[in-house]
Amino acid sequence: MIKTIDTSQVTPAESIQYLQNAVAPRPIALVSTVDSQGNVNLSPFSFYNVFSSNPPILVFSPSRRVRNTTTKHTLENIEEVRECVINTVSYDIVHQSSLSSTEYEKGVNEFQKAGLTEVPSMKVSPPRVKESKASFECKVRDLIHLGDGGGAGTLVVCEVLMIHVDESVLNERGLIDTRKIDLVGRMGESWYTHSNGDSLFEIPKPLATKGIGVDALPDEIRLSKVFTGNDLAMLGNVEILSGDFFKNDENTHRHAKDLLRDGDVEGAWNILRK
Repeated sequence: MIKTIDTSQVTPAESIQYLQNAVAPRPIALVSTVDSQGNVNLSPFSFYNVFSSNPPILVFSPSRRVRNTTTKHTLENIEEVRECVINTVSYDIVHQSSLSSTEYEKGVNEFQKAGLTEVPSMKVSPPRVKESKASFECKVRDLIHLGDGGGAGTLVVCEVLMIHVDESVLNERGLIDTRKIDLVGRMGESWYTHSNGDSLFEIPKPLATKGIGVDALPDEIRLSKVFTGNDLAMLGNVEILSGDFFKNDENTHRHAKDLLRDGDVEGAWNILRK
């Protein structure tokens, strides 16, 4: 059974429950801003991602409060000073980041409340977070208001001017190591996840020379009750299908499935061929 929701028939609070739980995990932007008087603000946002590399563009969206439609201090600051620093959130500062989301009065410095350290930026006024493993100094290119009701977001389009990366998270090639940076993702309600341990897995990119595809797999394999769609996609990511006869017994398919679980596509094909 499928539950179908007409978004025009539910409240914003109900919509956001479905959206935040289904569109996840989301990266977190820990955004520092200043107002025209130089007061510093820090707040996390999970409506956030990268949208271009040339020019380098990040976009995050502070939403109006559902209960009273008021805007966040971050947005108010950016309307006064069109600059910000977007700081990453790793597992070791996730609780401090969460604390900074507390709705303190305007003018209160969330760096101090969360126990985080201000570091002067090079090209923008807002400070960056010393404890973040990567920080992006940005100028705000555009503000796109999506509505004026409770829950309505504003897209803050940020062009990255400077990137700061803690060398402790770099690999031997000088690039960011996913395990070392251990980024946190926002789920629905009070749930989070982080990019380390058993939650990490790799998927080889589709072949540049074009894989044969699931539709080109032999019927003995494509129609198997053992293989999932993911299994078939792995088997279909080969350039050439050699051999004309393939085993059609369940035990062999289960053995191949175990190899696929370990990422051994070649080994799986070897036992599937007669």
